[in-house]
Amino acid sequence: MKIFAETERLLLRELLPTDAPGMFALDSDPLVHRYLGNNPVQTIEQSQETIAFIRKQYLENGIGRWAVIQKATNEFIGWAGLKLVREPVNHHVDFYDVGYRFIHQYWGQGFATEAARASVAYGFEVLRAPVLYAIADMQNTASRAVLAKVGLHHVSVFDHEGVPTAWLEARRSSSKIASASYQAFT
Repeated sequence: MKIFAETERLLLRELLPTDAPGMFALDSDPLVHRYLGNNPVQTIEQSQETIAFIRKQYLENGIGRWAVIQKATNEFIGWAGLKLVREPVNHHVDFYDVGYRFIHQYWGQGFATEAARASVAYGFEVLRAPVLYAIADMQNTASRAVLAKVGLHHVSVFDHEGVPTAWLEARRSSSKIASASYQAFT
């Protein structure tokens, strides 16, 4: 099992097939999918397929979303990290996307900010990416606030699958990464 980053309260590690129950708890919740197209998964097999797809990204791209484990309880609480986006989004292709998703009971506790900050730091410090991007439904003000806290700046609004979507970016040259309480593993 590969650990990519550690923060004060979290371990960010590779997703494993054994994470399927946690992924199902996450992605079967309509609240979690409110700004993601309102299409929660219906079966644990769908969660298993998602994990297999992400594990394939690790092999093909060297990166993919990570399981977020709460250190105090050793529980799967969501996923976070970077994904190399190969298909065109907002006229961009082959870019690193910062993302996260948490089980509803863990919202509002700072975990998204902590995981996103570690993800941005990993992108700049380990991957040496010159720029990182993120997208968020314009109505998802909480997610957009997290992205702003970790250094991504709102650049524009674009239509993503019929939804007004914020396009955000952070550049390594102008980023002030808060590395305190974060450790990357290579």
